Parts: sequence; structure tokens; C-alpha cells
Amino acid sequence: MSSELDMQGETVRLDVAAGVATLTLNRPDRLNSFTQQMHEEVRAALAAVRAGRETGAVRVLVLTGAGRGFCAGQDLSDRAVAPGEAPVDLGESVEKNYKPLVLAIRSLELPVIAAVNGVAAGAGASLALACDLVFAARSASFIQSFSKLGVVPDTGGSWILPRLVGPARALGMALLGEKLPAEQAEAWGLIWKCVDDDALMPTVQGVAAALASGPTFGYAKTKQAIWASSMNDFETQLDLERDLMSVCGRSNDYREGVAAFVEKRAPRFKGD
Repeated sequence: MSSELDMQGETVRLDVAAGVATLTLNRPDRLNSFTQQMHEEVRAALAAVRAGRETGAVRVLVLTGAGRGFCAGQDLSDRAVAPGEAPVDLGESVEKNYKPLVLAIRSLELPVIAAVNGVAAGAGASLALACDLVFAARSASFIQSFSKLGVVPDTGGSWILPRLVGPARALGMALLGEKLPAEQAEAWGLIWKCVDDDALMPTVQGVAAALASGPTFGYAKTKQAIWASSMNDFETQLDLERDLMSVCGRSNDYREGVAAFVEKRAPRFKGD
């Protein structure tokens, strides 16, 4: 059954069912690389997800790519400059498109799962790693391809990489631009899990369904605490934990969780 939140753009597709929104980057002929139009359609899809979160229709977001790739980053043909034209201001593009993209993903008050079905390169790799849980097909790979063009990792890549794998591996990935297979990415702690190709979407769909039926209010606060921890000292983090526990303790999800435990029944969480 279709949802009123479903959308079919020229470059993306959004499908919502049973509390799970699946956002598919849909330029398979170009390995789902970003154009200005794709940025605009992704922003519209994420706005629909946020609206669905407010109504309770969306409780989990899955981000994936169509075809054989997850996302190859920026489509450079969309930035082609003719002879004599002024050079493109890459910083302006980051400020207009990639910065708000990754901030929108990170600020969603629900679990966000990346299902990396193929190559994730450049901004595509950073986008995947900005999600809360990253599952990757065994044939998938992650490439920090920025160095091949003489630019720096963007879409949060320079912040995310050293926090996930440490500065030595982050610099190796960023400077050398070598392909990192999904199995190695899991071994390094860059992603949550590598699975067989044919198991990727069934695995992600199962996890998404389980999360969608869970206490998503608490999940959102858990995300907030984890992401804040890298910028807080220990005492500040303890204060944040205290404040978030106070908020969670007043939620309907907490009351339902306690009631279900006492009554020895399955909880019926609503995400508020």
C-alpha cells in the first residue's frame, strides 16, 4: 500500500511502509552521483521524512542506492566549466548542498540506516558514514576519492573518519584514495556490519522493522548523546546524560516500557 509521503522524483525515490521510510538515490547509470537536481530532491524527501516523524508515520529511515552503486559522490559533469568561464566555487557548493545534507541526516530524530549496496565514493562515502548504522554488501567498497582531484574530504568526512578509525587510517584513506573493501571497513570499525550481497536488503529491512517497533523517542536521545560525546569532556557528557534521562523518563515510551515489563507482555511503543 502506498503512503501519502511516497515520492518519485527524477533522481530519488521515497517509499514509506510500516513506519520505515526508504530513500533510494536513483541515478544508477551514473552510480547515483549527485547533481544539483538530486540535492534538491533529496532535501524534499528528507523534509517529508521529518514531517512523517512528527505524525508518527516514519520511525526509521533507510538510505540506499539503485543499481550497482550506493553513491559515487559529486557528478563532475554537473560542474563542468567551459573555457573562459569563471571557476566553480567549491566552498559555495559545500555550503549550499553538502553541509545542509549531512546536517539534515544527522539531526533526524530517528534511526538512520545506510544500506551500502556498491561503491560509496567521495561525498557518497561521507554520506553513508554520517548515518547511525551502516550495513554494506560484501562487494561494496568505500573510497575517499577527494585527493584524486586535489580537494579535501567534505560532507563531514574530515570530521567523521578520524573519529571512527583514528588519524593514521583516516589520513591513509584521505591521502591515498585507495579502495577499502566492506569487510575491511567492518574490521576497522568504519561500519557496523558487512553481509553477503543477497542478504543486504533483507538484513537492513529486518533491523529497520525492529527499530520501527521500538522506543524511537529514546533512540533519538541516544543518538544525541553519542554524537555529542566526541565534543564534550567527561563531566559535560555526564550532565547531558542526566538531562536526557530526565526527558526520557517523562516520555510515553518509558512509561509503556516499564508497564510492559511489570505486566510481562510485549511493549507497544509509539515513539513519544
